[in-house]
Amino acid sequence: MFKENITKFDLISELKRKTGYPSSFSKKIINELLEILIKEIISGNLNLKNIGTFKIIHKNQRIGRNPKTKEQFIISPRKVISFTPSKKLSDKISDLNG
Repeated sequence: MFKENITKFDLISELKRKTGYPSSFSKKIINELLEILIKEIISGNLNLKNIGTFKIIHKNQRIGRNPKTKEQFIISPRKVISFTPSKKLSDKISDLNG
């Protein structure tokens, strides 16, 4: 399962392989988990212990530039999701690479 991009289908297949649950049940678990995560992120910060924190950042309208043509355009206001990994997760990743 070490691919560059992981799809929802990949998560369902991996859960099915590791637990022996049928595909339909694995799909329901993944879908419910994603719904819970989305609902919690929308309601405020989501802090998953030993994993990290998700939060919504509000970005204001600003002027952007096309680097090739130098043409200016307006970037509309929007909300983006920010993820900050926990110290424990960062340390585990550092140990794998080092």
